[in-house]
Amino acid sequence: MPTAPQTTDELYQALQENDRRPYGRTRTIAAEELVEAAELFAERVPLVRALFELQEAYTYGSEPRKSPVVFARLLTLFDEQPDVFDERLRHLLFWRFKWVANALRALPEIPLASLRQWLTEMRARYEKAGFGLQPYYGQTYQLAAHLGDDTALAYELWAGRTRTPFSDCEACEICERALYHLTAGDDERALRTWEPVLAGKESCQEEPVRSVSHALLPLLRTGRTDRARELHLAGYRGCRRNPAMSGEVGRHLEFCALTGNEARGLELLAENRNLFDEVDSPLDLFDFSTGVEVLLQRVELLGHGELPAAGYAGRTWTVSDLRAEVRGRADDLAARFDARNGTTAHTDRRRARLDRAPLRDALELTLRTRSLDSVAPVAPVAVAAAPAAAAVPESLPELLVQARALDEQGHPDAHACWARLHTLVTARDYTHPDDPAVGPLVRLRADLLDNEARQAGEKDEFADAAALHEEAAGLYDDAGAPGHAALARAAALLAAAEIPAEGADGAEAMAAALTTAHASMVRLHEETPGLAPYQEARLLRLRATALGMRLQASRSEEHVASAFAEVDLLYAFATRHEIVGQISGARLLRASTYAVSGDLPAATTEIDALIDLLKAHGPAWHLPRTLGLRGRFQLGLQDAQAAHADLAEALRLAAGWSADVVDAARLHGDLAEACMHLGRPDEALRHLTRSAELDLRRGSRTDAFCTYSNAAQLSLDLGRFEDCIALLDSLLADPGVAAGELDDRLVAQLRLSRARALHAAEDLKAATAEFAALAAESAGWDDDPGSHAMIAAETAMLLGESGEFGRAREAADQALAAHARAPRYEQLSNCLRELARLQAHQQGPDGLADALANLAEAGRIADEARAAGHKARGRSLDTALAYEHGRVNAYAGEYETALAALEKALALLGEPTEGDRAEEWAECVRLAGAVEGIYLERPAPALTRLDAAVSHLTALGRTEECEALTSLAAQLRDEE
Repeated sequence: MPTAPQTTDELYQALQENDRRPYGRTRTIAAEELVEAAELFAERVPLVRALFELQEAYTYGSEPRKSPVVFARLLTLFDEQPDVFDERLRHLLFWRFKWVANALRALPEIPLASLRQWLTEMRARYEKAGFGLQPYYGQTYQLAAHLGDDTALAYELWAGRTRTPFSDCEACEICERALYHLTAGDDERALRTWEPVLAGKESCQEEPVRSVSHALLPLLRTGRTDRARELHLAGYRGCRRNPAMSGEVGRHLEFCALTGNEARGLELLAENRNLFDEVDSPLDLFDFSTGVEVLLQRVELLGHGELPAAGYAGRTWTVSDLRAEVRGRADDLAARFDARNGTTAHTDRRRARLDRAPLRDALELTLRTRSLDSVAPVAPVAVAAAPAAAAVPESLPELLVQARALDEQGHPDAHACWARLHTLVTARDYTHPDDPAVGPLVRLRADLLDNEARQAGEKDEFADAAALHEEAAGLYDDAGAPGHAALARAAALLAAAEIPAEGADGAEAMAAALTTAHASMVRLHEETPGLAPYQEARLLRLRATALGMRLQASRSEEHVASAFAEVDLLYAFATRHEIVGQISGARLLRASTYAVSGDLPAATTEIDALIDLLKAHGPAWHLPRTLGLRGRFQLGLQDAQAAHADLAEALRLAAGWSADVVDAARLHGDLAEACMHLGRPDEALRHLTRSAELDLRRGSRTDAFCTYSNAAQLSLDLGRFEDCIALLDSLLADPGVAAGELDDRLVAQLRLSRARALHAAEDLKAATAEFAALAAESAGWDDDPGSHAMIAAETAMLLGESGEFGRAREAADQALAAHARAPRYEQLSNCLRELARLQAHQQGPDGLADALANLAEAGRIADEARAAGHKARGRSLDTALAYEHGRVNAYAGEYETALAALEKALALLGEPTEGDRAEEWAECVRLAGAVEGIYLERPAPALTRLDAAVSHLTALGRTEECEALTSLAAQLRDEE
């Protein structure tokens, strides 16, 4: 706290500000300082209020040892100066007897006799004050349940009594009743009891998050898997990283462990690493640790005990090491509680949780489904072997001969051979054999470098690829292999030309680079005699590829003929020498060239013939990519059904080959597009996430995260808010994001989508915090002020929704400043109109002046847009502004002004002939009718307006828009 409050008003303001902070050490420290400041005032009320705030901070900050100490001070103050406590403070005091009882139960060092003595004190105080004893019996029951005693009588004494003003809230009592039935083994009755809380009808500070965590396994046991999945996503978000809800986090980890989601469990454990050190409640730690152990035990049982795991600070942990540590600490906690309680309840509960068998082999919880294999800390390999790959020879000579033979054919099984050779050659004890079939070590090293270069190129790491190819070429020269050296240099030329140019027109620069690269390849070809046919075909393929890429970059008609000419050279040579793979490659390049030049029908004809050829003569591994390309052509021809069929068949065939060889990630991405065209968004979502997963596995992180970003946006559009949030949380928790390995704007886009999803999921507080943080960061984006304008505008609207109009206006001013540099007419107009509406709606006449000021600013934006010739995507900015003037004035009670504004909006809207316009027109008529008929008490003209609108819309066939108008007219007639 910068400076201590000097007056009680300053203290109360500081208490209010602290109350808005999330629970945790920052809030607790501030509360402690405010108590110290309150001690200095002669009045005792400030101290009492500060002590209440401090007790709350300790309670919800998971520091149960300190909460009773603070309450003891409050109780002493109450006994000494009861007049200091007004009705509200007195209510708080008696309410928090239960908090102390809960805190004492959580501390195994507190004797059982002291717990019972506190309950006796609570009963005596309640009886003396004339309060009902239902809250006392509630605490008696909870103690019995904690001890593991027979709870039937205690339950009836509590549950059978009438609630009082000091009873726990409905949501908390529902949870206790449900847990009673759950402990008795009656899942169905427990879930029926829980339903009002799980459905969101009853809630409080802790609910429904607490109930959700307990209900997950009963939902699975009763077959309600979709409900369990839905509640896991929403419930986990409500408790993550919260020390006061560490037990709930532990139950979510257990749920992951028992549903085949161990990898997600480890991810969530890492996200909650702070709980190992921040939870001071032994009972909460017991619950959390047991959930953690269930997860770690399952991971270890599946053979992944060596995986890294997030645990106690100060060292790194494997799953096995952390499990041993957690087990020891949790066993100790169970023993301490059982010793205090004189029962074995906590040991028994631990054993029951640890002995549970998995309830589902694999329940898909999130859009980013991961396995333990995908998070295993293995060294990167060259390329994963294809599922249908031939057996790799054991002996190095045979292995190398096979690798070179397969490589000559372009066969994908070569990748597995090169990967094995890389492992052997890089081993510290490797000795190169003296075998003519193997050749010198320098040749083998050149082969491995060339293979590594191709992998880099497949990941778009063109600079690395070019450097590796050049290095390989030098080694081939040393090995006396000029043909291989020429191929490596040609590949280096192509890779270098693909390096994105900076500070210039990208397409033009790439076209120029490819022209230069092609010329160099032609010279290289001419200057390298004695090429084997497969080498010459491969060099021709690189030449044709360079000109095909140039055409794609330039889209210039003058580049079409030369591209076809190179393809014809390749095709003729490959046909003459019967090189099947290059014949296929040439025809694929020809089809692509037709497509790039804008002749999709010719491209389709060519690729149809190629597919027939591949089906008859192979090579089989070319077929998935070729079908995928035809699918893309069909998307271009707007035949989504045919595209879907080809892409689905391509994926089916791709299952027999390595995902990299057939580019399965691209196939999934294209299939997602086809699904969207066919109106199958859920299927599209599955393909998008699969595409991203495959990109991530092969190391294409940027591509993967871009695709995941698209998947998140689609899930948001589909109303699957929790899926969207869970996916984005997983992505943003990726270690690469924290390490800065991903483009910062892409990360910002992910965070922006998350903020919007949080808002859509009605988590206004979290959404506003994320938007505010993004607005602060984007203020420094000098190269992109338009994005800052958009983010700041959305931030302003959320702050307005929260009632923080001062901060909202500051954010709007930031947006306006950025808008001056990069206009965003619609976003700024929407922002200012919405702020005006919110302020008038929340503050009524008191907010009218500020609301009208915002509308005046929106009017200036509309004038600017009109002068700039900007055309709005929906209704015009002037129409929207007139309608908002009507609504704002109506909220503030200025009904005549409101009606005049709505009349203007109707005139600007014109005839309701189009879909969206008809809906807006009807809403404008409805609001005008309500203002005129209800608030201005002129029902006759209002009815005339409404009836005429209904007749007009009916004549236009817009009967759906008539419903609200007809309903209002009926209401007005009833009131006449």
